[in-house]
Amino acid sequence: MPRRSPSGADPARVLVVYGPNLNLLGEREPQVYGRATMQDINAQLTDLATREGVEVEFFQSNSEGAIIDRLQAARKTVDAVVLNAAALSHYSYALRDAILAIQIPVVEIHITNVLARGE
Repeated sequence: MPRRSPSGADPARVLVVYGPNLNLLGEREPQVYGRATMQDINAQLTDLATREGVEVEFFQSNSEGAIIDRLQAARKTVDAVVLNAAALSHYSYALRDAILAIQIPVVEIHITNVLARGE
């Protein structure tokens, strides 16, 4: 049975957003980030979304402004965001403000333990 959007009318829609350098997953420092590429992860998430009856879309940018633009556009088209902002999660006040402004659930994820990595 499909998961429903908060309105209950349509399947829930989730936007997965990847920040800077995550397009190089699988190539960049595989000893830290693993060998799975962004495309591998997207395929796994697409399979999971299909099983759960959720629509999923993906976006990646190395540009903070493009990520903010996409989040702002998403506020009217998706029910939730899964965000791996990469290095932007440490220092971007603009990204933080955009997340607060869109008023939809945003779950921040990380591939590694950011507390163990330090600055």
